[in-house]
Amino acid sequence: MSNKTLFAALVALLVLVPLVPGLIYPIFVMKVMAYGLFACAFNLLLGFTGLVSFAHAAFLGTAGYVTGALMIRFGAHPLGVPAAFAAGVAAAALVGFAIGGLAIRRRGIYFAMITLALSQIVYFLAVQFRWTGGEDGLQGIPRGTLLGLVDLSSDTAMYYVALALFAAGFLFIDRVVHSPFGQILQAVRDNEARAVSLGYDAARFQLLAFVLSAALAGYAGALKALVFGLVSLNDVSLHTSTEVVLMTLLGGVGTLFGPLVGAALVVGLQNYLATIGDLVTVVIGLIFILCVSFFRRGVVGEWLHWRHRRAARAARPLPEPEHPPVAEAA
Repeated sequence: MSNKTLFAALVALLVLVPLVPGLIYPIFVMKVMAYGLFACAFNLLLGFTGLVSFAHAAFLGTAGYVTGALMIRFGAHPLGVPAAFAAGVAAAALVGFAIGGLAIRRRGIYFAMITLALSQIVYFLAVQFRWTGGEDGLQGIPRGTLLGLVDLSSDTAMYYVALALFAAGFLFIDRVVHSPFGQILQAVRDNEARAVSLGYDAARFQLLAFVLSAALAGYAGALKALVFGLVSLNDVSLHTSTEVVLMTLLGGVGTLFGPLVGAALVVGLQNYLATIGDLVTVVIGLIFILCVSFFRRGVVGEWLHWRHRRAARAARPLPEPEHPPVAEAA
């Protein structure tokens, strides 16, 4: 079964969520979709480009703050929602270009530490700027009306808009991964020296991937701000940056559906184990240890590996039967 067939089946199931009251809370599903896109954006950088970044919360939060601030001021305008959403994504891409332009000159742990340091600057600015709400964050962000036609204050209307945005974002990532650009990124990841010898500017492609990943993380952040009407400092914190790493590793690095599964696992545990308080982080940590110890490819990665091994065994030709030696004539 192809990735697009599986995704179409998933979207078909998600369409039914608001139609069956009491089955799954739509707000919870929208949170999973937002964080699923966030994890997919990070996986585009880690799984398909080979770069480890600790700055993705900065992109998520930047888009959320910009989208929220514009919605508070212009949310009543018919074009307020798409304009605020687009501005949030553009702001995340600009921050990604600034951070990536400085960090891409280094490799390995040095690249990761530079992204971490620069993301902390974004966190500091979010605390200091007055328009971000400081420690209180942005609260009471209106959902507005989409093109003056769809009232997004209704959870059901917001759910279907979020589902459409989620589907569009995932299909865009799928197209990028399977495009010539995506193949070049994987070639640079697997053997940078060889890719350079073939004439590809590895640094330029890695920077493009970084900015694209930042824009997609901002896409998720803008969606999250519209759904919850709230942007807090947690959205730009180091905790969120490490959480998206956990989601990606749990689901499966370098797989399309892995980050979605990882996001559903982490968000689901946080939601349904909220009654135990901070112990939920201990539970998630234990699950992560088990995954790294016994399922290093992640949930989806191990499943795909098992499918490939099964297909390889099925395609292996059967050994020819041994014929008994023919007795020589006397």
